[in-house]
Amino acid sequence: MEKAAVSAVTDAAKQASPAAPMVRRSVGSGSHIWGKMVSRVVPPLSVFVFVVFVWEMVLRLTGTPEYLLPKPSDIVQAVSQNGHNLVVSVSTTIMEAVLGFALSAILGVAVAILLALSKTVERSVYPYAIILQTIPIVAIAPIIVIWFGAGMNAIVIIAFLISFFPILSNTLIGLNSTEQNMKNLFYLYNATKMQTIWRLRLPAALPYILAGFKISCSLSVVGAIVGEYIAGIGGLNGGLGYAITVAATRMQTAYLFACGLSAAVVGIVFFLLINALSNRLLRSWHDSAIAG
Repeated sequence: MEKAAVSAVTDAAKQASPAAPMVRRSVGSGSHIWGKMVSRVVPPLSVFVFVVFVWEMVLRLTGTPEYLLPKPSDIVQAVSQNGHNLVVSVSTTIMEAVLGFALSAILGVAVAILLALSKTVERSVYPYAIILQTIPIVAIAPIIVIWFGAGMNAIVIIAFLISFFPILSNTLIGLNSTEQNMKNLFYLYNATKMQTIWRLRLPAALPYILAGFKISCSLSVVGAIVGEYIAGIGGLNGGLGYAITVAATRMQTAYLFACGLSAAVVGIVFFLLINALSNRLLRSWHDSAIAG
């Protein structure tokens, strides 16, 4: 009986032993992910804290006036005092930037597809897209205001014009970079131009399209703020461009910094969202998103 009991315990231990490495692997995998996150977050956070500390201490020791260069504590105080107005301004700018970016994404990809269908059309139309990109937006903004009126419509159009060309250019490069052997294979199977575009060239161009999105998402924020400078309407619903103008005229330098930092944060968040979408769409097959 004792031998049987010992044998049973031994067998149970043997059966349970393979599970132990799995537990160790899972724990090791979790610690590896945590260590990877720490290695990515801690260095830039440490630099940020160090810069803010030095900034605060230097200005306190030198006694620099707030209207020349505010301390980080002054910026925080300005945010707390104007929190509601800042939230309204940021919300307005976000809405304008999102609309401009969405319009540029839809039309940029669509126009690139039309140009990719015919080399003749591409040679005829693409130079004008380049010319449109090189014209300063300040030069054509008054015309946009005359056509669409001051306010939201003109601002969205300006944001669209600034963010349109990177998407068009990157998408067209991606569509024209499809492997020739694959295009020949589709030709052998009598695929139409549209079938080749939708089933081969557009999926192959996805990394280029998403790269254009990453560039344009931040440019749309810049375009919205520039549009608010030129064609914006003030008041309670004014965006960051209007808030920056008012803060500058009133010498509210701390709030001016707060508006500028808010615009930067909005642009960074836009980029991170597009980058997360890019990694999700490409991580299973493209080298740029495959985790090392």
